[in-house]
Amino acid sequence: MKALLRPCYRALVAFGWWIVRTVPALRPIHETQGTQTPITFRTWFFQKVLGFNRHVYWPCHFTSTVAGANNVYCGIETCPGYSPGCYIQAIGKIYIGDYTQIAPNVGIITANHDLHDNRKHPEPSTVRVGKYCWIGMNAVILPGVELGDYTIVGAGAVVTKPFPEGYCVIGGNPARLIKQLNRSKCVFHRSAVEYNGYIPSAQFEAFRQRRLNV
Repeated sequence: MKALLRPCYRALVAFGWWIVRTVPALRPIHETQGTQTPITFRTWFFQKVLGFNRHVYWPCHFTSTVAGANNVYCGIETCPGYSPGCYIQAIGKIYIGDYTQIAPNVGIITANHDLHDNRKHPEPSTVRVGKYCWIGMNAVILPGVELGDYTIVGAGAVVTKPFPEGYCVIGGNPARLIKQLNRSKCVFHRSAVEYNGYIPSAQFEAFRQRRLNV
């Protein structure tokens, strides 16, 4: 029986991948395989069909929360909330550079509650994260923070001030400088096919001008 079913299964898988490669809406699933934020069919199905984080233009886990996706600039292969349990609060603006990785349960916050009226978020700030950064698990980035390229944020860190020079490891609560990186050893890799979320990078600037506030 298994010998009979195996060819059928292989044919079904091959047909499925043919559909993924052929249908434009599904093509990112095929073209992002092997990248640091591959678009899986499961993620696509939960977002586009079931409606979890449907308003978000990048692949986002169904357990993550994104408020204000049109205020978020995502670089190439940068997907805040791709890992589970993240909280992205973009009342203000968030800019995140290319190839930055964001671990589970990360919070990025642009506005605090008013001390005298917690229904309000006065004076939202901008958060900027550079290229090739790595935000560790359970880290929190607070309003007004700027992190330069190749900033590594340790797990559980609470980042309250900017580190615009980048090329460093920071950690703790509040986060402080732990180590400087040797710039000559930092690798600026590129993928063969580049996407900003679900959007081919060549089309992203037009999408940005049409749909985003950043």
